[in-house]
Amino acid sequence: MKKLLLSLIIIVSPSVYSQRVDFLKIRKYKVAFLDERIKETSGLNFFNGKLYTFNDSGNQPELFSIDKSSGNIVDVLKINAENKDWEALTNDGTHFYIGDFGNNAGTRKDLKIYQIPFQEDKTKNDEVRAISFYYPEQTDFVSKNMDTNFDAEALIYLNGKLHLFTKEWSSRSTTHYIIDPEISENQKAEKIESYKIDFVVTDASYFDKKLYLIGYTKKTEVFLDIFNETEPGIFFKEPPVHYYLGSSLSIGQIEGIAVNEDGLYISGEKFNSPLGGAKQSFYFIPKEKLKH
Repeated sequence: MKKLLLSLIIIVSPSVYSQRVDFLKIRKYKVAFLDERIKETSGLNFFNGKLYTFNDSGNQPELFSIDKSSGNIVDVLKINAENKDWEALTNDGTHFYIGDFGNNAGTRKDLKIYQIPFQEDKTKNDEVRAISFYYPEQTDFVSKNMDTNFDAEALIYLNGKLHLFTKEWSSRSTTHYIIDPEISENQKAEKIESYKIDFVVTDASYFDKKLYLIGYTKKTEVFLDIFNETEPGIFFKEPPVHYYLGSSLSIGQIEGIAVNEDGLYISGEKFNSPLGGAKQSFYFIPKEKLKH
């Protein structure tokens, strides 16, 4: 996803939301500006202790290993798969999964997740497999740019399944779907639960029985919600802790989050607007800075 809707940018206080908002402004946690080669970073994921990211649509099919202390590029991995609109990255310990399911207009009928074997820090490009899926609730494929509820940019792997969280432009909710990575034919995504999150979700991370969803509003406000896993693979039965992180005008278009025992790693792609902008940036928030 390259741009926020900029026609009606209005900066407002996060206090307009009905749920309690905790402030965790991340500008002071910036580690570095990211390399120009990853100025459209669109996800983060830890694999065997190393941090990976990638660029979204219109860029080369590559994964970048980056140093978690500096944000510097360590390695570049070529992937034998089309980057139509890569938006999410996760892994199961032996494979990467790249979500090629960006769908801003709601017109795509070729949604897929690439499964890429990964061993000894190398991809097995001759064994890349596409997992195709569709949303059974979607019956209208007329273009509705930034007004569809069938976009997605967030994916985790848990309990042998792929868990997708939608980016719902019109409803400002997110829906949790499950996709089976073992099924080869085009499969129906299984709807599990929904939550009125009040922003569009741009990435997800799972760690220590918590789900982290990050994203922004059309007014450039950036938020992070942290949900408890109340049952195996179920997250939306309790309200989350809700953080305001800042404005895209100053911290970038936040599209990546990865969590480990140390804390939260967040990436933002380069952001431009008539009111200003920010360079592609990399942040680290120590776990002790969180309220739970």
